[in-house]
Amino acid sequence: MTDQSTPPVSAPRHNRRMIVLTGVLVLQVLCAVFFLGDVIEDFRMGGLVPHTLFEGAVALVLFLGVVFCGHEVKRTIERSRRAEAAASAASGAFAQLIETRFEDWRLTASETEVAMLTLKGFDVGEIAGLRNTAQGTVRAQLARIYAKSGATNRSQFVCLFIDDLLDAPIAPRPGADRRPAE
Repeated sequence: MTDQSTPPVSAPRHNRRMIVLTGVLVLQVLCAVFFLGDVIEDFRMGGLVPHTLFEGAVALVLFLGVVFCGHEVKRTIERSRRAEAAASAASGAFAQLIETRFEDWRLTASETEVAMLTLKGFDVGEIAGLRNTAQGTVRAQLARIYAKSGATNRSQFVCLFIDDLLDAPIAPRPGADRRPAE
């Protein structure tokens, strides 16, 4: 019933962030390799002098930065995948809830389509335009939908689904204090 292939709104921002993080990682690797090569060359030419020690320390810090940045990129990718999977599961569960409700109310195919468009926020005129029907037809279908669902208007109808979302158990965050605030 719903289009689940649409990427989340934040996907372009996430992709840009990953490109920037990867670019920083590559730049750090190049700098670290350059400094390491310079340290090796300086060591061969002049031995262990303060300048060589300093450049060696800089190369070590750059390599540590590469490891840290690589770890953060990996964590960000994993966190993003988990969030996308959770959002997909929630979206699928909500779509299933809507479908189940519509079946329980024994909505016709036309009523199901009108109900779905109503949940998506379309008004009577827009629904009529999308379905190539008269506004009176849509109003009559909405009246039947409201009667079958026990709602008296659009707001109550939409709230039936919002209530289901809010009644769902909310998993506590890991490490969160489980005692109520005083």
